[in-house]
Amino acid sequence: MTGAMVVGESLVDVVRRPDGSTVEHPGGSAANVAVALARLGRPVQLLTAYGDDERGAVLTRHLNQSAVGLVGDPRILDRTSTARASVAADGSATYAFDIEWRLPEVERLDPVVVHACSIGAVLEPGASDVRRLLESLRPTATITYDVNARPAVTGLGAEVVAGVERIVAMADLVKASDEDLAVLYPGQSVDQAVRRLLGLGATAVILTRGPDGATWFEEAGRTDVPAAEAEVADTIGAGDTFGAATIDALFDLDGLGGRLPALESVEIESILRQAARAAAVTVSRPGADPPYRHELL
Repeated sequence: MTGAMVVGESLVDVVRRPDGSTVEHPGGSAANVAVALARLGRPVQLLTAYGDDERGAVLTRHLNQSAVGLVGDPRILDRTSTARASVAADGSATYAFDIEWRLPEVERLDPVVVHACSIGAVLEPGASDVRRLLESLRPTATITYDVNARPAVTGLGAEVVAGVERIVAMADLVKASDEDLAVLYPGQSVDQAVRRLLGLGATAVILTRGPDGATWFEEAGRTDVPAAEAEVADTIGAGDTFGAATIDALFDLDGLGGRLPALESVEIESILRQAARAAAVTVSRPGADPPYRHELL
């Protein structure tokens, strides 16, 4: 396997709209990233789990339609997990989860990049399997990690922060929103929190701030870009799309397959702008519906 592997949760978003109506969309942070990468034309396999039920069948069709490969048989849970999302008038979403998480058995793989994210990286029993997988693949693969904190599922205690930091310590590139950092490190400034993540071993940290843009931090300095303009339907899947488009841009730069290389500031700015454009397409559409390659040309 010479492409990407994404490991983490797949679920169904049950979205309550401002008018009180509800609609269901396939989602989950890891599934969203895998779909976004596939739609951008990258070979990608998803290591995930869901139920052998109606919602699981919806997820299977969704992943197949976007040419996402599945690692092993994901249908190992008693039921497919859900995230009940309430969308406010401004498009922002809050969530309540019903989730179970563990990994199916898999054979040895050899991706050039492995992406871990959100609930799957910290919720046991699956989180321990994720860590072991990353440890085994780190010698040859670039490790990317999106914190995407979900305290409604994982809680807010020191054990959760320690779980996040164990993944950060293995990651080459870490993505976190300003809201993630406020959850993990209350009372600390953004700069203090980012320095902590870099100090754990990450080569670079991308901070996203929604409509206020994004910043790439590394020991040598920082690079800022504004958000791309968009008419917001909702924000579901926007951060996942941003992360996938970042990986896609690193593919273009031949920057995957081991430790993250040193990048010029113009390359970093290009990565962030490409990711921002992709995320802008996703927020313009209901649910986690990332763009295809042709929509970004």
